[in-house]
Amino acid sequence: MYFEDYEVGSSRTSTGRTITEADIVTHAGQTGDFYPHHMDAEWCKTQPFGARMAHGTLVLSVSVGMLAGEINESAMSYGYDKVRFIAPVFIGDTITSKAEIITKRDHAKKPDEFGMVDEQVTVMNQKGETVIAFTHLYLVNRRK
Repeated sequence: MYFEDYEVGSSRTSTGRTITEADIVTHAGQTGDFYPHHMDAEWCKTQPFGARMAHGTLVLSVSVGMLAGEINESAMSYGYDKVRFIAPVFIGDTITSKAEIITKRDHAKKPDEFGMVDEQVTVMNQKGETVIAFTHLYLVNRRK
């Protein structure tokens, strides 16, 4: 898709994905984040949430991957804004990602070549509770 093909208000929703202990352990190893909130079940029993929780960065990464379908050779990720970890995700929770195009604008330096597209992503658990929200920014080629 080119910049001209994106429509503000269009949306898509992923299928569900259950977060596992293996996901958490793998992410801890990849990032070096072995905080007890993620790794120590006994310590977590003494904390307000009462159980181990997934890393926010794990849930962010998984949620982005869940929305990655077909390869779009005309667009690339430009980054993420306003990332908020709203509620914890626990082992066994199933998350779903919904993305909606909220803004289109010209690229500041090369408006004849590129546009910017902002996609609001909301990640929910199986109870319908929002667990993460963020804006995914895309740099998109214009049709020539």
